[in-house]
Amino acid sequence: MSDKFHDECGVVAIYGHPEASKLAYLGLYALQHRGQESAGICTSDGERIYTHKSMGHVADIFTSPVLAGLPGELAIGHTRYSTAGDTVLLNAQPFSVACNKGKVAVAHNGNITNAAELRAELGRNGAIFQASSDTEVILHLVAHSSERTLAAALRDALLQLEGAFSLVFLAQDRIIVARDPHGFRPLAVGEMEISGGRKCYVFASETCAFDLIGAVYLHDVDPGEMVIAGPEGITRERWAPEKDRAQCVFEHVYFARPDSIVFGRSVEESREAMGRLLAREHPADADLVVPVPDSGVAAAIGYADESGLPFRHALIRNHYVGRTFIEPSQAIRDFGVKLKLNPIRHLLQGRRVVLVDDSIVRGTTSRKIVRMVRQAGAREVHLRISCPPTISPCFYGVDTPNRSELIAFDHKVEEIRRFVEADSLGYLSLPSLRKAVADDKHEYCYSCYTGDYPTELVNIESLIGTRQKAH
Repeated sequence: MSDKFHDECGVVAIYGHPEASKLAYLGLYALQHRGQESAGICTSDGERIYTHKSMGHVADIFTSPVLAGLPGELAIGHTRYSTAGDTVLLNAQPFSVACNKGKVAVAHNGNITNAAELRAELGRNGAIFQASSDTEVILHLVAHSSERTLAAALRDALLQLEGAFSLVFLAQDRIIVARDPHGFRPLAVGEMEISGGRKCYVFASETCAFDLIGAVYLHDVDPGEMVIAGPEGITRERWAPEKDRAQCVFEHVYFARPDSIVFGRSVEESREAMGRLLAREHPADADLVVPVPDSGVAAAIGYADESGLPFRHALIRNHYVGRTFIEPSQAIRDFGVKLKLNPIRHLLQGRRVVLVDDSIVRGTTSRKIVRMVRQAGAREVHLRISCPPTISPCFYGVDTPNRSELIAFDHKVEEIRRFVEADSLGYLSLPSLRKAVADDKHEYCYSCYTGDYPTELVNIESLIGTRQKAH
């Protein structure tokens, strides 16, 4: 919904396939939910790097003629939702550069929390920036490194970064991928066999990208690890010691597709568990369970399963809402929500409804949905949220509003219930969320629910009360 958070992006990389650009395109197509603003692919034929990027959706950008102009057996791709930097084509990724390490391109998922300081320092040393995205900073660090090989220069660059990053690099003859030492953002490794028994290696933010192209999921890139796929095969090395893991729990709550394995765990399994635990913590005397599509569906299945109430798709989502649409000049109340959702009246008429959603951010969208369900004839609306109240912004690649815009920052649950006009409101507790994602070893980041951040710089910034944005 429009009230939601957005993850910055999805990345994909292909090594050793004659149709690398097509596989990258299909991978991005599967990751479209991670960003709908712009997309780009870079390929290498061993000598040159070819790039095509544009604003818009993956399927619209990469037509057959465009893909034909992206030759080579190596490719990286990116689909973007901006969290840092403006919404302009200049900020579309991947970024590429020719430097003393050869021709290099990079795409990135996450947020570099010290990007502004690094950018200022690089600028003093003569670096010229084209864009306002923190990804370009990484490329400049590589280009300015005194190390001779690309892998060493990349290691040198990574050690200067703070924050969250899953990176895919393209060189003329190899793909290099890396994750930050906390492992905030996911990055999976897969392989596929091609003719002659050759192996092709693939990397992606989520395993649903592998399913589409017929690749087998092997494992994740470890936090603080660099994986290199090159002519000598695949090598794994640590570029930094692993720190306390801080995997983004919101990947399991909302971002990732339910058919993906993220951080080694099925997203669908996590979400159904959230719904079951939510039903135990906040039962409702009701007639049916209705999800807010699409992100509330798996949790609603779990809630219905646990509570013994029937599950009904009583809100239908229009999947074809573009970025722009013609609104009638006579204002239609709650037009934006009506454009995306429509209730099935005969399922709701006279019923007591449990409405399951994954989060409440500002509260305005939730209120519109509750009103819509009531106007469709529901007698009672009990809102259930499959995560704890969101009280803090994210600095690790999620586009969350400032604290002051988060309704749960300075409102109690009862006040939020009154605002969204629900008969009752229940949030999943933090211990239950931890249980739902099987976080026995405390490996997830919950800072948006606790205000306690896993990196020092952000904790200091947060205490001062400023919302740092990379420029």
